[in-house]
Amino acid sequence: MFPDGTGPAPDPAGSHFERRIRSFQPRRSRVTAGQAEALRRLWPTWGLDIDGQRVLDLDAMFGGLPVVLEIGFGMGEATARMAADDPSTGILAVDVHTPGQGNLLALAERAGLGNVRVANGDAIILLREMLTPDALDGVRVYFPDPWPKKRHHKRRLIQPAFLDLAATRMKPGAVLHCATDWEPYAEQMLEVLTAHPAFENTAPDGGYAPRPAFRPLTRFEGQGLDKGHVVHDLLFRRV
Repeated sequence: MFPDGTGPAPDPAGSHFERRIRSFQPRRSRVTAGQAEALRRLWPTWGLDIDGQRVLDLDAMFGGLPVVLEIGFGMGEATARMAADDPSTGILAVDVHTPGQGNLLALAERAGLGNVRVANGDAIILLREMLTPDALDGVRVYFPDPWPKKRHHKRRLIQPAFLDLAATRMKPGAVLHCATDWEPYAEQMLEVLTAHPAFENTAPDGGYAPRPAFRPLTRFEGQGLDKGHVVHDLLFRRV
């Protein structure tokens, strides 16, 4: 779709890394003309492919701002709103959805946001190969794929192995913030996070947290609430 260097690569890590069970499926659905134009113009400056072949200098990338990693941003509306509301924090936003990547870049340009970078590919490879220890001031995982069928639960992102890795890249005191409207996944998240020695629950009662004001109510979330879904937020601090 895009010549090399002018847009996100279809498989940025190639065959360099093991083909483990992934928590996502690449979704190259139809890209609008506006999204494609944003990708062609802005990707060389504000986008990066997760190839696992280099270590990122987040200080240089974000001008010394504290950096939060957002894994999975959909069409990017909530990400752009959080970036606009808090320009003192950099957001490294990762997804594999090409239309969403283009949409977020367009939103960021329109709002004049200098604190957003868009990464294409596998967040696990980014964490493991391209970030240094204690690099992150937070991690956000909002509405990840719940993989509802029991045989697919192993594909869920929030697992002990992911928490082991994320903890090494988060500064002490950094917060891992998860949100889901899938009740069984929320229960698993709470159980796995509570049991992990590197994290402590910020909720005084040891349960779910109220939605913090900085997390916008997204269109997707609103649709779920209209259907009677219950959204759970979990905020766990890196100890």
